[in-house]
Amino acid sequence: MKPADELVGLIRAYNPRTNEKLIRAAYDYGRDMHEGQTRRSGEPYFTHPIEVAVILAAQHLDDATIITALLHDTIEDTQASYDEVATRFGDEVAVLVDGVTKLTNLQLSSTQTKQAENFRKLFMAMSKDLRVILVKLADRLHNMRTIKAMRADKQVQKARETMDIYAPLAGRMGMQWMRDELEDLAFKVLNPEGRASIMRRFITLQKEAGDVIERITSDMRTEMTKAGIQAEVAGRAKKPYSIWRKMQAKDQGFSRLSDIYGFRVITGTEGDCYRVLGAIHQRWRAVPGRFKDYISQPKSNGYRSIHTTVSGRNGRRVEVQIRTQQMHDVAETGVAAHWSYKDGVRGENPFAVDPVKWISGLSEQFDAEEDHEDFLEAVKLEMYSDQVFCFTPKGEVVKLPRGATPIDFAYAIHTRIGHACVGAKVDHQRVPLWTRIKNGQSVEVITAEGQTPQATWLDIAITGKARTAIRRALREMDRERFVRLGAELARSAFEHVGKKATDKVLDMAAKNLRFREKEEVLARLGSAELTAAEVLQAVYPDLAPNEAEDVATERPVIGLSPDQSFHRATCCQPLPGERIVGITFRGKGVVVHAIDCDSLGNYEDQPDRWLDLHWHSGKHQPIYTVQLWLTIGNDSGVLGRICTLIGEHEANISDMEFVDRKPDFYRLLISVDLADAKHLHRLMMALEAETDVAEIERYRNPELSRPPGGD
Repeated sequence: MKPADELVGLIRAYNPRTNEKLIRAAYDYGRDMHEGQTRRSGEPYFTHPIEVAVILAAQHLDDATIITALLHDTIEDTQASYDEVATRFGDEVAVLVDGVTKLTNLQLSSTQTKQAENFRKLFMAMSKDLRVILVKLADRLHNMRTIKAMRADKQVQKARETMDIYAPLAGRMGMQWMRDELEDLAFKVLNPEGRASIMRRFITLQKEAGDVIERITSDMRTEMTKAGIQAEVAGRAKKPYSIWRKMQAKDQGFSRLSDIYGFRVITGTEGDCYRVLGAIHQRWRAVPGRFKDYISQPKSNGYRSIHTTVSGRNGRRVEVQIRTQQMHDVAETGVAAHWSYKDGVRGENPFAVDPVKWISGLSEQFDAEEDHEDFLEAVKLEMYSDQVFCFTPKGEVVKLPRGATPIDFAYAIHTRIGHACVGAKVDHQRVPLWTRIKNGQSVEVITAEGQTPQATWLDIAITGKARTAIRRALREMDRERFVRLGAELARSAFEHVGKKATDKVLDMAAKNLRFREKEEVLARLGSAELTAAEVLQAVYPDLAPNEAEDVATERPVIGLSPDQSFHRATCCQPLPGERIVGITFRGKGVVVHAIDCDSLGNYEDQPDRWLDLHWHSGKHQPIYTVQLWLTIGNDSGVLGRICTLIGEHEANISDMEFVDRKPDFYRLLISVDLADAKHLHRLMMALEAETDVAEIERYRNPELSRPPGGD
């Protein structure tokens, strides 16, 4: 266990004005609270908070963050309380410790919906004070460094969570060194063979080519001397996971991979950065398309540097990063540079980003996202994004994630521009909306009045902001359509009992059904979330049709003329309770389809053949055949139990076909006669709960779509 003197010495080296007394008090309090606790490795537990504090001290962070690191597990794992921590170390530290405790309790690698909700809580915690996530990242880094003491299954779980969440988050915050180490530690757990193979290739390469890094570093220093530039030059081999990722992305073997070495040149001034760039490009050939100037166009997390890739000795490609010392300090700590100290002075670095502005910029587009999975998708897109810089026709710079399209560009300018987009020009040439924008291109959006977002745009857009705006607009358009359909259904239902669906009547229905406005009632009626009988019941309970009343089997569908016959479509097999439409066939009646049937696409250009239909409310007879795919265990008595279960749920088996027979399972297509959609749901739930049923799903086949009579 590191003594308090060693930790205080690390802090005093960059912050002579540190509150040494408070640091020591936190050290002693944390040690006493964790007394008797051990880690899985057998070490005293308090060694962990000390190492977390050391990681943060290496980033030159403020006293409150260091003290939080020392105490970050006290409220959760010891007798310590929030009030006691606040009394001893102040409200600022208590709030930070409490925030880290809440983050620790979030299961970020759990199920999709819960994971999305926990991501939302993660962002909320970050928005209150970004230092909470800094401590959590350092906590995860030390846990990954000591992960071997955990059970094998826990190692995999933590490594996957680190690779999916914490590593990209560290990178998004500008702490690239931490991202690299977290990824490599997780890679060692998730794919030890892959990592070992890369390490072996490195050793072989060194034997064959000698110390390439030292030779190229020496060459670069010589060029700096020739140009009269004072600069520090350092080189390193890239991390195994970084190399592995490049191999997967480029589908190349190690021997064909070129840029596995990285070099950094640190200069005194911004002007020297460009002089270094010129000297390097004069000495070595630049690789086209591999130049990025993050000095003139900084990343949103404050990162500034010039990146170029050149062909070095023996044609081997190497990446070179050029920056000043101040830029380097921000590159090492990212957004955390806001709290860093140097010689006892905080936050003097002009490139350090204001964390409040950074986190608000990162999370603003997620605040309006209502759907959990959409939110999760948007967060991950943002965290994994690299940036491209493009220009408006007026020369203004727009930052977008790599792979962005003109749709993303339009919404980045303004939501109104995005909604009205009908086309785009890139570098003055008309291009499809799915075109990927490249660095330095000029983009012009073509708009038109009356244009509305298209559902296909969701497959084109990649930014969270664009996708959120498109989804919201589509929901509003769907709502308008559902309101119109609901109004028609309400009019028909009320006229059926001799009443009118006036605004006053619908307002009363909304009030009795506890909705804010009548439009909500109509929208839910149009989307089949409410039935016409329920709306009638809310206003005229004595006139509403009896739901239990038997429905005549010969005319169960409303909306047909007396001379029209109907047939259920064999492709989707619609059931009472499901939304339906009819397609007319001359001389052959009407085929009734479920509203979501894929076969309806065949009639999109023939709107005159469509009929708006709905099922009679009431009790339908179990005469409507639906086919189900079942995978069941091949064991004695299983099929008999399944058939008995179907009978117990008042459903009749009308046909059965064994599609696949294996030694351990049967796969069969079974036809059952049901009354309505609720009947189907109850039956499927019962079958799914049966231990011998491995899989069950409703069978629908668009290829079976055909008009009455088979032609």
